[in-house]
Amino acid sequence: MGEFTGVVLAFPTVVFTGALVAVVAFWGLVLAGGAGAHGPWHHHGTAGGHGGTGGHGAPGEAHGGVGGHGGHGVGGRHDLSVPDGGPDGGAPHGGAGLLAAAGLGGVPVTVVLSLLVAFAWFLSLAGSAAVRALTGADAPSAPVRALLYAAVAAAAPAGSWCATWVLVRPLRRLFPDVRPPSRADFTGRVCVIRTGRVTAHFGQAEVAAPDGSTAVVQVRQHGDDTFTAGSTALLYDYDPEGEFFWVAPFDVPGGASPDPLTV
Repeated sequence: MGEFTGVVLAFPTVVFTGALVAVVAFWGLVLAGGAGAHGPWHHHGTAGGHGGTGGHGAPGEAHGGVGGHGGHGVGGRHDLSVPDGGPDGGAPHGGAGLLAAAGLGGVPVTVVLSLLVAFAWFLSLAGSAAVRALTGADAPSAPVRALLYAAVAAAAPAGSWCATWVLVRPLRRLFPDVRPPSRADFTGRVCVIRTGRVTAHFGQAEVAAPDGSTAVVQVRQHGDDTFTAGSTALLYDYDPEGEFFWVAPFDVPGGASPDPLTV
């Protein structure tokens, strides 16, 4: 046990021992519910952000519904507070981008880093133990031993990357790339008007998302068509600056429910 401790606390294994302790502590917090498995830098779309469902103000006013400020989530409603191309829907960036460039993408960053640290620590431990085992006539001189330890320190990360790369490939199946909700998903869908009128500056409608949930969205029209509460309309375009949809009258064939229809 004393020899094992000596190897763990000696160069080069000690370089990776501190990182391994941090990894173990992090996953201990995850198991205890004190941290998320994706890490503190992983941002989710949450109700309450800019453009959340059901903003402050009376229903149908300019700050209500999708596109409102400081929206509050509504049970059973679709959360659209993740902007298009955001942290979860855009291209990889930061540490995730570097890992993806190294062939380690498709798996949460925390999992990849944990594997890299664990493999590097184990390889460093094994290499250091092998160098220490060279005794007697085979024992290298002090300068040669230092070079061997340096070689172990350099080889451990390289070997760790190879082992992690092999393991990440099957793990990707457990973490499918799911695109977050986007306002663009509603374009081309039929909605139900929820306000007594729709103008170029006012109007709200309820629409079903592809996953079956519903959301109240801001709608506008270019012309002077008559819209009443309960009438159906087609969301044919989205204005990202104004955060509203352009609508046109649309009659549902056969009087069926408009929620699941797409055009």
